[in-house]
Amino acid sequence: MSAAESAAEDAAMSAVMSGREVVVTGLGLVSCAGEGVSAHLDALERGAVPRTDAETFAPYPVHPAPSLALDGQIPKKSDQRQMEAWQRLGVYAAGLALDAAGCKDDAAFKANLHLVVAAGGGERDYAVDGAILTGLREAADPGAYLNERLQNDLRPTLFLAQLSNLLAGNIAIVHGVTGASRTFMGEEAAGVDALRIAQARVASGQIDAILVGGSYSAERPDVMVIHEMGGFLRKPDYRPVFERDGAGGDGFILGSCAAFLVLEAAEAAAARGARALARIGPVASDRTRRAAGSVAASLSALWGRAEIAGPAAVISGATGVAPITAEERAALERLAPGAPVTALGDVAGHGLEVAAPFGAALAAALVHERGLPEVAVTAVGHRRGEGVVRVRAA
Repeated sequence: MSAAESAAEDAAMSAVMSGREVVVTGLGLVSCAGEGVSAHLDALERGAVPRTDAETFAPYPVHPAPSLALDGQIPKKSDQRQMEAWQRLGVYAAGLALDAAGCKDDAAFKANLHLVVAAGGGERDYAVDGAILTGLREAADPGAYLNERLQNDLRPTLFLAQLSNLLAGNIAIVHGVTGASRTFMGEEAAGVDALRIAQARVASGQIDAILVGGSYSAERPDVMVIHEMGGFLRKPDYRPVFERDGAGGDGFILGSCAAFLVLEAAEAAAARGARALARIGPVASDRTRRAAGSVAASLSALWGRAEIAGPAAVISGATGVAPITAEERAALERLAPGAPVTALGDVAGHGLEVAAPFGAALAAALVHERGLPEVAVTAVGHRRGEGVVRVRAA
């Protein structure tokens, strides 16, 4: 979608805004903590060290995916085989959300169910990548060498397998969700925008229901290389997110995870007898020029735009990257004094595009299962992008 098209859509939404209440009717969660709402609430409340693999990609720890009985949500072995790990995680979590919303077997409902996905690309050909990186060291003209190798060594079919919108396609194929869909790609901000667009489309009256979420596979050498090149990875072991300092110990620990939510207009959910777990929105987003104090200023502005008032708890997508994480923590102490703050990285690891949907889903679970009146969710990207979501009792 072009910038002009996006701006036109935002303007259209504002013009037709009806202020409808948007409720969460289904949740699907998968991470190192296990699958489902109960496993993740238990992990959050225990506060124990999340399951961590510090050996496979040493010196970089990772929070691995749980063992899943894939047949429960992806019945066909052929579908399972043609998906990469990130797609299987996402399709599985989407199925959990549809089950929880009571619409898994409602073909008519799913035919009109819209879909917004936040996800990165698929896995790469590690042998080709390794050969190219090795050859670059000796190349007389690195730019020309790189262009030649990319044109000759990469298979077109491999490129197609990396497309982030394949997750939406597989959800449509496996679960029969055949309404309009779109995919956002680009780190943490993509998850914020996925939620923002999904909530706004229902609130504006454009649609009655939408499935929104994303997935991330952390157990991949290529993503380790990418993020280590930027200096963003924590090593060599786990430490709580808000205790990671900048003396070589800051950064995030990637987590294989997925989260999906079914959002509906309150009256539409009531009409079909669906249980409302929580209310969600508005979703506020920003993209600041990162400088000292910019994250704190952004969060203060977003707090007001999201209409947050006295949250009982905060779910933070803080990455552990210095100095942004310390700045976020200080801002939250001022914006939500006395409210407990839980870092998603201490429950499921960091899932980039999945951070905002995962935080919103966990907040909805806290509101519904633990009776909290309001939970605030933040998603501050490790490089750019800020977001705040309000989740309230239904």
